[in-house]
Amino acid sequence: MEPFVFAEGDTRSFEAILKEKMTKPIGHFEKELSTIRTGRASSALVENIPVECYGQTMPIKNLATISIPDARLITIQPWDKSIIHDIEKGLLTSNFGVTPINDGEVIRLQLPQMSAARREEMVKELGKKAEDGRIGIRNIRKEYHNQIRDTEKKHGISEDFARRLNDTLQKVTDEFIGKIDSMQKKKSGELTLT
Repeated sequence: MEPFVFAEGDTRSFEAILKEKMTKPIGHFEKELSTIRTGRASSALVENIPVECYGQTMPIKNLATISIPDARLITIQPWDKSIIHDIEKGLLTSNFGVTPINDGEVIRLQLPQMSAARREEMVKELGKKAEDGRIGIRNIRKEYHNQIRDTEKKHGISEDFARRLNDTLQKVTDEFIGKIDSMQKKKSGELTLT
């Protein structure tokens, strides 16, 4: 990470940079959340599964229409019927955990009812992913805190301004940790409800 140039008295541009940097772990956590199956069908569960066809690898979303006709059913209708077996093969090798049903026109994925043990397992996995997101945010906080401290030691900024920067840093860190916490709580609720 390139060092931030602190302009005495300017906490706004520092806050903007922090928010931009801390948005990355949030975005990564959102992607991770979409891969956690709640027992409810979602196109996000399969849309990025790689499929080898036409001599290259592409995600399913670039090859077919993905529909959710009911809460536990995903249908995949390829735009080119000749690659339906390639999509089926991609699903089987992806460790998705559901055997595709191929009728030659559409692939159906019937999601099983989740057991209580599986739900607990998913909540634990969710907790690990949330903690990874929090660690990413705290690492950004640590890097900027060290930069503030070092700049203050070299008399690049005043002690008062360093304190204000650290206050801003903590405020933004708390805000983004709070976002991860609320996203985790929402997903955890979905896991225990279904």
